[in-house]
Amino acid sequence: MAHIPDGVLSAPVLIAGGVASAVLLGIAVRRLDYDRVPQAAVLAAVFFVASLVHIPIGPTSVHPLLGGLMGLVLGWAAVPAIAVALLLQAVFFGFGGLTVLGVNVFNMAVPALLMAALFRPALRRETRPRVVFALGAAAGGVTVVLTAALVCAALAASGSEYVPALGIVLLSYGPLAVVEAVVTGAAVTLLLRVKPELLAVGGVVDA
Repeated sequence: MAHIPDGVLSAPVLIAGGVASAVLLGIAVRRLDYDRVPQAAVLAAVFFVASLVHIPIGPTSVHPLLGGLMGLVLGWAAVPAIAVALLLQAVFFGFGGLTVLGVNVFNMAVPALLMAALFRPALRRETRPRVVFALGAAAGGVTVVLTAALVCAALAASGSEYVPALGIVLLSYGPLAVVEAVVTGAAVTLLLRVKPELLAVGGVVDA
């Protein structure tokens, strides 16, 4: 349920999410390195397709997020990549919605930025595949947990009637966190071998 639909959240939460996402987008666009645009486009397309796959779990559903990978590879460019993908999903497939777009972007982009801040410095100094895998796995798993927590926070702030279900929502993201940890760790390890400059590993200067 990372794609919160229209009509669920309260007006104050929608406004706060829209303003916060607009600020993030403004910062991201100012910091955008246009050499990163092709990478952002590719990962936005992968995110667009992957997050269309919704897997029902209990009263909710989950879908791949790939936020950890996007944060590690793109840094601030992950924000517009996520925003564009979510906008297209809302317009063409009705996933999420337009009024709630700001909240959905915030819930997925902030964890990606946090993972970039936490793990990219370590990746710059690391070339051992096992350690790179562990860093990528941590980024992938923690991103899912943070996104789930932000979704629950948005729901709780919108109405007390959502609170009883929030524990189930959090638990439903547990299996996805494990899967994303493995996928992100494997993807980062592969990039270490074939395209290390994308991760700025081993002392390669980050773009």
